[in-house]
Amino acid sequence: MIAYLDETGDHSMELIDEGYPIFGVALLICDSDVYIEQIVPAVYRLKFDYFGHEGVILHSRDIRRAQREFGFLTDPAKRQPFYARINRIMSECEYRLIGAFIRKQRHKERYGESAVHLYEPAITSALERLLPLLEDEDQSEIRIVAESRGRREDDELRLSFLQVVNEGTGYVSSDRFRRINLHLEFRKKDSNLIGTQMCDLAAYPTARYILNKDRPNPAYEIVKEKFYRGPGLVRGLKIFP
Repeated sequence: MIAYLDETGDHSMELIDEGYPIFGVALLICDSDVYIEQIVPAVYRLKFDYFGHEGVILHSRDIRRAQREFGFLTDPAKRQPFYARINRIMSECEYRLIGAFIRKQRHKERYGESAVHLYEPAITSALERLLPLLEDEDQSEIRIVAESRGRREDDELRLSFLQVVNEGTGYVSSDRFRRINLHLEFRKKDSNLIGTQMCDLAAYPTARYILNKDRPNPAYEIVKEKFYRGPGLVRGLKIFP
């Protein structure tokens, strides 16, 4: 299996964007053969059909705002078929999602000055959910490919990752984590990885659902079915506080 990791929102607590006061980490996990034989061809076909090559990066912000290569989406007659195609890919492809999302203002109100480092709770929650998924699939090793956000951010995420894997958490022992080799590596956005792009397409509507559950959100209605459901009370989507 292989996993791709992407973030949504700003992990800093110094400034909280009133329009998007949330930080989240999303993991897309799938069988490597499924990724090669199903997911990549489906997305490449979309890119060739609309752009004539595979070089375009599917970025949810550019798509929503009809920017850059997606300027044609200002035309409703073109936008709806494109959205339908994206939705079909996100619905029909075989993968599972794990997400950990932090409502920043509530987090700050609850923890005060200690509410500084958001990578730690997000990565901890994500890995606590990834582990039983891997155990259920009898995996002894997995590579987690994360989209790079810069040296400082990557170092902070890596440190949080290593702390969880080496020291365990309040719910999962370090011995249990060490039974599976988890490898984390970073790739820049221009690497054009399909897995991180699909993570991005899943993370944003999930965050919007968390911020306003009453607002129509058809993209979330599709991806919510992909969130992992593990043993007992383990669920792939963690929202806190």
